[in-house]
Amino acid sequence: MAGAAILAGTAEGVYEVAGGRARLLLQSNVVRELVRINGRVFAGTDSGLHRSDDDGETWEYGGLFDREVWQVRGAGGDTIYASTHPPLLYRRENGGPWRELRGLTRLPEASGWLLPGEEPTYARARALAIDAADPARLWVGVEVGGVARSIDRGKTWKVSYPGGNPDIHMMFAWPARPGTLFASTGYGRTHGAAPFEEGNAGVFRSDDYGGTWRYVWAGIEPRYTRPMCVDPRAPYPLTVGAAPSASARAWDAGGAQAMLFRSDDGGGSWRSLGDAEHSPSRANFHALAPDPETPGGVLAGTDTGEIWRVSPAAEWTRLAERLPYVLAILPP
Repeated sequence: MAGAAILAGTAEGVYEVAGGRARLLLQSNVVRELVRINGRVFAGTDSGLHRSDDDGETWEYGGLFDREVWQVRGAGGDTIYASTHPPLLYRRENGGPWRELRGLTRLPEASGWLLPGEEPTYARARALAIDAADPARLWVGVEVGGVARSIDRGKTWKVSYPGGNPDIHMMFAWPARPGTLFASTGYGRTHGAAPFEEGNAGVFRSDDYGGTWRYVWAGIEPRYTRPMCVDPRAPYPLTVGAAPSASARAWDAGGAQAMLFRSDDGGGSWRSLGDAEHSPSRANFHALAPDPETPGGVLAGTDTGEIWRVSPAAEWTRLAERLPYVLAILPP
């Protein structure tokens, strides 16, 4: 049954993984997000949103067809938010239409949001977090543009840059303490800014609802951090995937040189979760999720199409292989 299986979002669709086997449930282009809200599964893809009422067995179209959907979050009741590329934020209430929250793109800072490259393109509203105690409080992490925060359901916004870093990848609130968030970052820069100092990439922590941030990645290598998850069980450990750069791939000479790190104390200290084969890993990590079977354990997806179960003691068990590029994992 799909309900007892892991769902994997990949470069070619959604797969069910169970008993060492994988089964395609939804053929699609890139699936970057899988989330369960009020018993319904949402899949964010490069061409909009799909939803399933039977844990992935069947799917129907969920809207936003002309957008890359990066994150989807529930805000209590029947309210759902979705962040996209280009960097927009949408809200849907009580099964109604998706409505853009235009206050985000009206920020003066928005004119500098971009993805670096030879020909800059629009940035991504890549990370989305909602305060569990106050669903009117929202955070959007922009790659590349910083952390936008709102206390009025997206009507007005303020922007902060963790350590001056605008390149936000993932963002999570910490269940152990209200107002505490973590953000993983890279080396990007906003339009017109000088290249960001790579030594300050990594993980940042805020204890005032995203107003100010402090660096909690000092001394950790590599520094380009992207996937991240927080275990919902005490002590709420944080697991982060890191690589030397945005372009690190398994098929590079020497591999991706990626690592997994875990903190049990809110970023105060870190330890490697790598075993002999993954210290560092040839494959890069692009998906992380808490393992429901093991408190403190995680499920990790790679660019080589593997899914691993990683215990708190850094014991690795392969659950799937030969999948397309794994970008999202949804535990049962």
